[in-house]
Amino acid sequence: MADFDRRTALKGGLTVSAVGLLGTTTISAANAASGVPEPQIHGTAAWGARPPSGTIEVQNHKPTYIVVHHTVEPGNVTDYTLEHAFWASRSIQNFHMDTRGWIDTGQQFTNSRGGHLTEGRHRSLEVLRGGTRHVLGANVGNNNSTCIGIENEGLYSTEDVTPALWDSLVKMVAYIASQYGIKPEFIKGHRDFNSTECPGTVLYNRLPELRTAVGKLLGTASPKVDVPEWPLLKPGDTGPQVRVAQELLRESGFAVPVDGVFGKSTKDAVAEVSARNGLERDTCGATAVTDETGFLGSDVWPLIARPGTGSRALKAQLAG
Repeated sequence: MADFDRRTALKGGLTVSAVGLLGTTTISAANAASGVPEPQIHGTAAWGARPPSGTIEVQNHKPTYIVVHHTVEPGNVTDYTLEHAFWASRSIQNFHMDTRGWIDTGQQFTNSRGGHLTEGRHRSLEVLRGGTRHVLGANVGNNNSTCIGIENEGLYSTEDVTPALWDSLVKMVAYIASQYGIKPEFIKGHRDFNSTECPGTVLYNRLPELRTAVGKLLGTASPKVDVPEWPLLKPGDTGPQVRVAQELLRESGFAVPVDGVFGKSTKDAVAEVSARNGLERDTCGATAVTDETGFLGSDVWPLIARPGTGSRALKAQLAG
């Protein structure tokens, strides 16, 4: 596909002034015909989106997963206005189109630190309201056909989200889940698909809380995730999970020490595994701030697993 399957940080400049946009073409909140009410989502016309440079692909199936991201840049700003949210949406689109070379914004929806929701890729809101099809985005490497993504403004590796962002995230995810019949168990973080920090350790660790909150709005029982997710290991990490990874890398022919320390040789080996198998680089905008080369996550673990060892068994071993 024309779009490279990666999410990105906020970059690029302001090409359309916010002046005259506020209150003119905003799509008002509406209630879904049934289920969870639609939160206020500002469409592409409201924030002055550029037209896409190619055809928006609408697939004739529902997405399987709702994926949570963080934008990384411009960071944890304190401008919580709607005007800023519109600026952020334009900045994302400019970077995705002008630097990444994509046809449009990569994610389907964006959530600002002020709790303002905007449509990202064109037609995402229209198609979501229909509840039967899926706008193909570019925010989860090798999994865009099954994933609908929400970018949350900010960097959440060590800091928490704002209350306003959290509240709008819960409402937005619940609405998407209601429209598509997605169970809370299928609310994921970007790192559940690619070897990336996204959506930040703090926000990622709140996903169980998000699933529970969404489940309450859906009127379902608390979700149970029986199988743990793949752990994310990064250079500098230490411990038994690193040791398991090193043992598996050695069995795959890499001369790495089995010392439980994620050093340069381990990083280089993981990067080589990724390259050999054609995994995408820079799958997350965090690479604009931190080099994620050699991160070992969900798309690398299966490649180094022992033959005959199922993912469930290896995940259980890593979870201890």
